[in-house]
Amino acid sequence: MKKIVKKWAAGVLAALLTMIFAVPGAAAISPSSPNQYPGIDVSSYQGDIDFAAVRAAGIQVVYIRSSVGSGFVDATFAQNYQRAKAAGLQVGLYHYVTARSEAEARQQAQFFVSTISGTQPDCRLAMDFESFGDLSVAQINAIGQAFIQTVAELSGKEVVLYSNAYTARTVWSPQLAASYPLWVAHYGVDAPGDSGAWQSWVGWQYTSTGSVPGIGGNVDRDRFTDGILLSGSSIIPDPGLPEEVHDTCDYTVQPGDTVWGIARYFGTTVDCIAEINGLQDPSLIYPGQVLRILCEGGGTGSGGSGTYTVQAGDTLWDIAQYYGTTVSALAATNGIEDLSLIFPGQVLIIPGGGTGSIGNGYYTIVWGDTLWDLARRFGTTVSYLAELNGIQDPNLIYAGETIRI
Repeated sequence: MKKIVKKWAAGVLAALLTMIFAVPGAAAISPSSPNQYPGIDVSSYQGDIDFAAVRAAGIQVVYIRSSVGSGFVDATFAQNYQRAKAAGLQVGLYHYVTARSEAEARQQAQFFVSTISGTQPDCRLAMDFESFGDLSVAQINAIGQAFIQTVAELSGKEVVLYSNAYTARTVWSPQLAASYPLWVAHYGVDAPGDSGAWQSWVGWQYTSTGSVPGIGGNVDRDRFTDGILLSGSSIIPDPGLPEEVHDTCDYTVQPGDTVWGIARYFGTTVDCIAEINGLQDPSLIYPGQVLRILCEGGGTGSGGSGTYTVQAGDTLWDIAQYYGTTVSALAATNGIEDLSLIFPGQVLIIPGGGTGSIGNGYYTIVWGDTLWDLARRFGTTVSYLAELNGIQDPNLIYAGETIRI
């Protein structure tokens, strides 16, 4: 009898401790409806895609990146859209937001809708806003609201908000959650975790290292519910391009950086960076300083139609090493016959597959990188990067691995 009492007491105590020390909001969120459709999301990083093979493999929904910022159109957008539609897939389109003000958000929204005008998507248009720099939570929400609202007004379509679970929980407001459904990214779990004010998801991106026939290399894998589908399918109208087309982002200065080196990285000029940031002496910058970068036509980018403006002293070998490509690929892409003959001011197209850059949402790890260094560089945290990419051990990352930023 004493043993029974002891066992009963121990059970009660364990239950009480569980209630007391349970992490608030740790419960998983549920799909918005029982019907689920296997899906993927793609961009120029996936290269040439055989969508007929993708469809035959059982994929039903594909989200396609159309654009980034205020002036960058994904090089594979039109091709991916046409082929996915021809294969009978349900198609959604998304835009990667880089805005740092509400006015810029509205401008980027107009650029997005203009880019996708003439298409007839089957799924909600998606906002991918995940790199915040030094913006406050209030500013992030105001920018997100301005972008989504403008997209909805100009396109006449419903919109979905893409976010990892951590940001959904710690950044996005209950007001946004009440108005727009969630496409959540959470890797390495059986179900998406606590996502703040959202109690359900219409999309769940559960890995960034998926494998699907018809696609070479890794691809994001998703599950979608009926809630991702548009209530009506019609052609997107063209609102026209915004008056100013610039792509901007923030860059945090690292030890050893120079304005010249940063300008080279982003395909801009020392004078441009100095003017935007009010630098009286461009030689005086310091680690931790946040610089505003303005790149005409989408900046350097590493995928598809990314470009680089040759600087004095550059060689094709240097540029190829920097972008993780080859001299022969650069030469073939740009029609260069004499590999020793390039000149300052020449604009080179960078073939896909180079290292990641700020503003495109991905980064390819190079030897010597640490998650801590990357978190500092991109203005985020180690825990955020680890959760976003399903990294169990933040000390264990590999050169050549592509992660989301």
